[in-house]
Amino acid sequence: MHALDRALALGAGGPVGAAWMAGLACGLSRGGVDLSEADLIVGTSTGAIIGAVLATGQDPGRLATPVRPAGSDATPPQVDERRLGEAFAVLRDAASNPDEARRRVGQIALAAETGPEQAHIARMRAMAGADQWPDRQLLITALDAETGEQEVFDRASGAPLPCAVAASTAFPGIYPPITINGRRYMDGSLRSATNAGLAAGARTLVVIDPQAHLFPRELLHQELAAAGAPTVVTIEPDPESIRAFGSNLNDRTAWEPAYQAGLRQAADAAERLRLAWRTGSDAD
Repeated sequence: MHALDRALALGAGGPVGAAWMAGLACGLSRGGVDLSEADLIVGTSTGAIIGAVLATGQDPGRLATPVRPAGSDATPPQVDERRLGEAFAVLRDAASNPDEARRRVGQIALAAETGPEQAHIARMRAMAGADQWPDRQLLITALDAETGEQEVFDRASGAPLPCAVAASTAFPGIYPPITINGRRYMDGSLRSATNAGLAAGARTLVVIDPQAHLFPRELLHQELAAAGAPTVVTIEPDPESIRAFGSNLNDRTAWEPAYQAGLRQAADAAERLRLAWRTGSDAD
């Protein structure tokens, strides 16, 4: 099989991480690095939103301010604080048996009162800005809420693109699991923040990880080893971006500061990326 030339893995990070990645992608494009040219894009959780925007050829600058559905679809998220707390408690102790932890979190997700599925699908349709899968290869990750097993959606999976994005972003206690082909799915980051291992075979792999400052690096290193790309460039928030994020990645009041932080950080990131993106030469 012919190896992929360039792959892009976009990680989880809540609405704030989405804004930062959108600003970063916009700034990189201005700096001569067009991430939408990737042969493969892997989107996880909020990375699925930005992945859909890039893969469908849209300007990420459209996300400089939050995009919300209009009219009757504009239902605000309904957070179940108790179930959200239960989910975080399980995840904090997940290291000894991660498979069982994911199943338990799935049960919590299914029991949470987080509003109707269609409201979340409408929110993600507005954010992603597209109804149809692109010709460019786009993989969107989610987990089966009953089994905890990973599902990877693409244009051949039979899942509408907004539903796949909604499933990938459906964090337990914040958004409802999404029904696709008779199964219910939750946030893809519950297995891996970036799922970069799905980019196996790529010659150049760029990983953008908005949560890199919050978690140990071991899981990302495992994913990068699984991908096995000769050239890897990882981009994570710098200290100024982290300050713009604030303490809560779900705080939408930090959206515009995070977008501007990504736009600013893109200048430095473009210098690191430019050669690798064009030729696959080692940029790390």
